[in-house]
Amino acid sequence: MWFFARDPVRDFPFELIPEPPEGGLPGPWALHRGRKKATGSPVSIFVYDVKPGAEEQTQVAKAAFKRFKTLRHPNILAYIDGLETEKCLHVVTEAVTPLGIYLKARVEAGGLKELEISWGLHQIVKALSFLVNDCSLIHNNVCMAAVFVDRAGEWKLGGLDYMYSAQGNGGGPPRKGIPELEQYDPPELADSSGRVVREKWSADMWRLGCLIWEVFNGPLPRAAALRNPGKIPKTLVPHYCELVGANPKVRPNPARFLQNCRAPGGFMSNRFVETNLFLEEIQIKEPAEKQKFFQELSKSLDAFPEDFCRHKVLPQLLTAFEFGNAGAVVLTPLFKVGKFLSAEEYQQKIIPVVVKMFSSTDRAMRIRLLQQMEQFIQYLDEPTVNTQIFPHVVHGFLDTNPAIREQTVKSMLLLAPKLNEANLNVELMKHFARLQAKDEQGPIRCNTTVCLGKIGSYLSASTRHRVLTSAFSRATRDPFAPSRVAGVLGFAATHNLYSMNDCAQKILPVLCGLTVDPEKSVRDQAFKAIRSFLSKLESVSEDPTQLEEVEKDVHAASSPGMGGAAASWAGWAVTGVSSLTSKLIRSHPTTAPTETNIPQRPTPEGVPAPAPTPVPATPTTSGHWETQEEDKDTAEDSSTADRWDDEDWGSLEQEAESVLAQQDDWSTGGQVSRASQVSNSDHKSSKSPESDWSSWEAEGSWEQGWQEPSSQEPPPDGTRLASEYNWGGPESSDKGDPFATLSARPSTQPRPDSWGQVKAELARKKREERRREMEAKRAERKVAKGPMKLGARKLD
Repeated sequence: MWFFARDPVRDFPFELIPEPPEGGLPGPWALHRGRKKATGSPVSIFVYDVKPGAEEQTQVAKAAFKRFKTLRHPNILAYIDGLETEKCLHVVTEAVTPLGIYLKARVEAGGLKELEISWGLHQIVKALSFLVNDCSLIHNNVCMAAVFVDRAGEWKLGGLDYMYSAQGNGGGPPRKGIPELEQYDPPELADSSGRVVREKWSADMWRLGCLIWEVFNGPLPRAAALRNPGKIPKTLVPHYCELVGANPKVRPNPARFLQNCRAPGGFMSNRFVETNLFLEEIQIKEPAEKQKFFQELSKSLDAFPEDFCRHKVLPQLLTAFEFGNAGAVVLTPLFKVGKFLSAEEYQQKIIPVVVKMFSSTDRAMRIRLLQQMEQFIQYLDEPTVNTQIFPHVVHGFLDTNPAIREQTVKSMLLLAPKLNEANLNVELMKHFARLQAKDEQGPIRCNTTVCLGKIGSYLSASTRHRVLTSAFSRATRDPFAPSRVAGVLGFAATHNLYSMNDCAQKILPVLCGLTVDPEKSVRDQAFKAIRSFLSKLESVSEDPTQLEEVEKDVHAASSPGMGGAAASWAGWAVTGVSSLTSKLIRSHPTTAPTETNIPQRPTPEGVPAPAPTPVPATPTTSGHWETQEEDKDTAEDSSTADRWDDEDWGSLEQEAESVLAQQDDWSTGGQVSRASQVSNSDHKSSKSPESDWSSWEAEGSWEQGWQEPSSQEPPPDGTRLASEYNWGGPESSDKGDPFATLSARPSTQPRPDSWGQVKAELARKKREERRREMEAKRAERKVAKGPMKLGARKLD
């Protein structure tokens, strides 16, 4: 039987990458790039080949091998594994690059910032302080070749070949025998008399001064060059001069050197060093300190190195969210760092965290995610959106906080292209119908109309036919003037999705009714839309062969490119509504009357006009809109509504966001009352998705919906609702508007201050009547039965 000796190199779990070793190491070691066989993760492998006649160097290499295995410190090169045979020594460490090669590459890429150098030197000095003060060891080899840089830009101290004990155990310092390394020795080592008084750290601090000079000025030609600081920053020069002073007694201890450089105005007193120091101790920091740190971190990330953000800040952010309950404050810096990642890295590191965040009950986190969805939506695939994101997002449509409802509506612009048939054409339309018909906030109704106009091309043909005309028609009867403008622009922006019959018989009659609207901005947009639709009808009338081309999108499947032809007929509408809603958000509140008259369509001859139905006046609290205020404050010039995509929509959440952290449960609170308020609508929608939309076409359905009393609970204390904002545009001019009185009607509703009293009185009377009925029934039963005898059983 034959036995074969095992090859330890072949069985070693790490392997060298077949390429020449990296340069920059004047010692006996050769640095190679390597990887772990099982996972392929990158490592660095220091290789020493044993040569005959080099016993002294072999002993030095073995001593270094032992030091690597026993010394553990964040600023010393991290040992992973090792292999020692008769022919070679292998030391496996974290993946690093020699400092000389790293600096050269950074200079070619635009130079190394002082922030990075300050933190790098801080790490090397801290490693020396650990060796001298804690371990009583002299490094004896501090130079450019002994410093390495990992993928996060962290500087690590290596080159442990010539280390010896400061207490004299094991003899004196080993002989180097390499001129490239001996030039860093301090001048007092040449004095063999022993009369020079020095500290145990004096030689290493001299070598640290040489390292500082080389980092800023390049390779050190000779020791005399140290007298000229060259490009060393002025804030570091005084401390550098202490290091390279001729008297070794005055060279500072590494700990004192750090203290001097960290003093206010010092070279290492900057935001980058402070951020790194906080990250190193983040596990022992108080929650309040972590919150403040993450809030301020995003402001500094732009000035920090990209590698540092990717490999040091990002892991800490993910850990803080996963285990530290950091909450929504990590979102802003997380997405900022995410810009530095590749698509594959983003999918692996960021997306799982985002999906988990959407399932959180923290409302502040939810609204932050919705606000910043544009930064990560491109990395989400459709199954993830439909099964893990959308089911959580739709809860925002029912939330009592108007900022969350508004931001949820806006997010649909980004989610709609990724939604499946059921979520887009059934579930989302059900929520949009409820918001547009029953939401008490005018800007939210307006934004719902805007969003519907922008996602119309993604809807199926049957849903478009059922929804769009009804939804935009309802918007034109909204008491909030910008909602009426949005309805007109919605018609025009989706003109290619309507048949010629619908344009003539359904859309134009609605638009013609708006030509006498009290608001000039509504009338201006209505006239523009009418001219566009009339031009389209006229062109088809002149050349009937164009009918097929004009209606090609009416029955086509949903497609994001359908709206591309809109610019030819209604480009003014396609680029219109975003500016409109942006102006709503940025206005200033004014005192509002308590009643609004809804503009009515002209009634055809021979048909009796329906009785005017005024909107119930609402109290002047933060829960309702005073609709006449909306008509006054939102008078817009037609030229201001000519952008759809160029401006953002504005935001309700800016003032309300401060109270979101106090509302911990997304699913509780006022949401229950809102859910009960719309439960009948939900029940109908679950039976037939068309019920919400088809009911819009019924005569008087809009007015009836606005007469329904609201049972919604008041919002939490401190929440500024939409009635506290000014959603209007520029102040109206002194010139009278001849159309302003066309739809004026007398008020028939109680005043706001008596409305609650009337309801309370009605409830009290009902309770009193019920009590009298119950007493009468008890009396009747008592008379019919008579007094019960002692011991008799009660059988009924």
